[in-house]
Amino acid sequence: MKLLLFSVGLLLAGVTTLYWLRPRLLFDVVQGLLRRRAALSRKSVRVGDIDWPYLDGGKATGEPVVLVHGFGGDKDNWTLYARHLTPHWRVICPDLPGFGDNDRSVARDYRVQAQARRLCEFLDALGVDRCHLAGNSMGGFVALRFALDFPVRLASLTLLDNAGVAGTGISDLQQAIKRGENPLELKTMADVDRLLTFVYHRPPFMPRQFKRVLLDDALANAQVLEKVFWTLADEGIAGVLNARLGEVRTPTLIVWGRHDQLIDVSVVDELRRGITNSVAVIMEHVGHVPMLEAPQETAEHHLALLARASG
Repeated sequence: MKLLLFSVGLLLAGVTTLYWLRPRLLFDVVQGLLRRRAALSRKSVRVGDIDWPYLDGGKATGEPVVLVHGFGGDKDNWTLYARHLTPHWRVICPDLPGFGDNDRSVARDYRVQAQARRLCEFLDALGVDRCHLAGNSMGGFVALRFALDFPVRLASLTLLDNAGVAGTGISDLQQAIKRGENPLELKTMADVDRLLTFVYHRPPFMPRQFKRVLLDDALANAQVLEKVFWTLADEGIAGVLNARLGEVRTPTLIVWGRHDQLIDVSVVDELRRGITNSVAVIMEHVGHVPMLEAPQETAEHHLALLARASG
């Protein structure tokens, strides 16, 4: 018993030391545990001039489900969510160029059409001819553009609080953009808390040193994040895809958080009217990121679409 207590004490001391002195290392350990729980592993593939990192796992013989993160996010935004899909489907979560472990060159074209084309090239490199595609926020904008540009490549489309379509309501993010402000920019620890409150309806607990990791990443990549943000703002706020929604024939699921402060819930009506073969779900207790705030509930809606689209 004494030996057991001593070992536990050493473990706790080690974790505490890592938390204060090497928080990024502990952050990576937690990420790794979440990936393992979701049956995902990190891989990379050469796409054009970049090595493209992604998470891959699940049922090897299952149809591929591709999950695309939003602005400021990365492939690990999906680990809590993906574990509900991997028992039945192959799940692929890429880092888009400009984010995560992918190339973050400021010189790249980050318009949504360019990102959708790169996503197609990524799938080509993996040998994925057809997939179920889902995206949140910016990732939903990319997914919707992909559905328009490469319709034969999709078995289904899932849009979670996607950008690129304008509704009748004006969100807090839109108001900030009109004032020339970027409310997603992180410069201080207080900004991290403000961002969590902005994105989530009920912000989750996050250890302070993990917030520091997020801030350090944002500061290190501030230039490219600023470029991508204003590129998206110019395209997305104007609702560049409103007039083209009728071209989407793919079975589509629309998921939205009632309390989304970034993209107003009125966009759901535009999507539902425009995309004939669509089903919409508004989640009353959620903000901008349903797959993080209510992963199981969101996945249940997604799984129902996948079953219909594959049947």
